[in-house]
Amino acid sequence: MFDPASTLFPPIAPSRHGMLAVDDVHTIYWEEVGNPAGIPVIFLHGGPGAGLSPQHRRFFDPEQYRVILFDQRGAGKSTPVGECRNNTTQLLIADIERLRLMFGIEQWLVFGGSWGSTLALAYGEAHPERCLGFVLRGIFLCTQKEIDWFLDGAQWFHPEIHAEFIAPIPEAERGDLLQAYVKRIMSDDPAVHWPAVRAWSRFEGRRVFLLPQPDDTPSDALDLGIGRLESHYMANLGFFSDDQLVRNVSRIAHLPVVIVQGRYDVICPPVSAWRLHQAWPGSVLHMIPDAGHGAMEKGIAQALVTATEQFKQQRRFA
Repeated sequence: MFDPASTLFPPIAPSRHGMLAVDDVHTIYWEEVGNPAGIPVIFLHGGPGAGLSPQHRRFFDPEQYRVILFDQRGAGKSTPVGECRNNTTQLLIADIERLRLMFGIEQWLVFGGSWGSTLALAYGEAHPERCLGFVLRGIFLCTQKEIDWFLDGAQWFHPEIHAEFIAPIPEAERGDLLQAYVKRIMSDDPAVHWPAVRAWSRFEGRRVFLLPQPDDTPSDALDLGIGRLESHYMANLGFFSDDQLVRNVSRIAHLPVVIVQGRYDVICPPVSAWRLHQAWPGSVLHMIPDAGHGAMEKGIAQALVTATEQFKQQRRFA
């Protein structure tokens, strides 16, 4: 089934999909792919706010895996897009559990990249008994240092992109770029928030890949989801206590994990993957030497597919 020439498994359509109202504000989109009798896995997308792509279904052998994917609150096809009310990590964890119960799954493999790795760790530490293991990419632990790097460290590698990002902000506000952008992104005035969310989304998107990529077609839903939810979660430190995800690794340290990290990832620098690896005895770390942050960079995609193949065969990683 696996085609080495294209790295990923062939495109596949969901066998089922639908919408689930999780409270009086949010309704989330979900889909199921693969073999209903296969190994259950939950896929957690990045951002927050980035949403799903059809490519995300292709990391898994559809004959052997039962894959549940969903757009998190405020992202993708979930409604309302970009909504920050009732949107916290703890509520996202509750949504994952709601989906698990809806599908009648006892335990599943947890797969997440970037913010998805953050949510995967948070979910696992809250519900270790529901996890078979973890496939994590582009580690983000949602610490203040990582957030500072995301906003200000960019200038060390991409000074022109950083200069474009700060240009709309008056010099007097540039000492706290996050709050300056939050103020604009959360404005009720479309003339204020649309330029801000587009600038934020472009600032991230242009740094994802190691090698330059063609600009994506602009997407209002993606820009709104990325701009509003990323700034919302960063302003609240992911709704975590200080270094919570590393401090609580002991709750899941008995489970198998593979960490896939691009060596030249400037969105989520490799030090976070290294810290997690050091804190998790038995963890497997694959540092991809010719990749940045993107899940679809060849070396990263290959390592992720290799991981799901290893887990399918051995229930562990090498």
